[in-house]
Amino acid sequence: MIKVLLVDDHTVVRTGFRLLLETVADVRVVAEADSGEAACQSFDEAKPDVVVLDLSMPGMGGLETIRRLRARDKDVKTLALSAHDDAMHARRALKQGALGFLSKRTAPETLLEAVRMVATGQRYIDPKLAQEIALAEVGGTSLVDSLSEREFEVFLRLANGAAVPQIAAELNLSASTVGTHLYNIKQKLQAGNQAELTLIALRAGLIER
Repeated sequence: MIKVLLVDDHTVVRTGFRLLLETVADVRVVAEADSGEAACQSFDEAKPDVVVLDLSMPGMGGLETIRRLRARDKDVKTLALSAHDDAMHARRALKQGALGFLSKRTAPETLLEAVRMVATGQRYIDPKLAQEIALAEVGGTSLVDSLSEREFEVFLRLANGAAVPQIAAELNLSASTVGTHLYNIKQKLQAGNQAELTLIALRAGLIER
């Protein structure tokens, strides 16, 4: 029996994933969490074999959650889910210690396959994304790679047109902290304004037109 801790801030999404995972006899969702903070709190008691978590959540976010869970247990097996299916999100999740990365757009049966592989300690990446990751690594690092995990989260929201107060509310940060991140992001990406940040994200395939 593969015990799963399911982490997503949307109740409907968690319910859908739980119903899907429990259609098979060898997988059981033993706990759910609506944030990274809640996942860290319930991890020790739930003792899951696999943590399935969304990367885009308010608060600490999925990438930071992976890092903190690995600090608790270096052998924790995590499968990262994302609405984004680009190589950069996958690379960041794997770099942080996730064993697998899966787009939420993939076929439902793919999630079951990924959970089973990650539970045995194998890496799972969508074949198309695996090729993109390999090509990106051959091409070298980009300026976006220089962003910290928190800066990357803020950058994506800025690129999608969100204002500083909105980002602060979504990430549970103060407006001044988001402002500091914005300043650092512009410096690192050599961008002068929000429109240029959007253009950089478009060129990197991180957002859609």
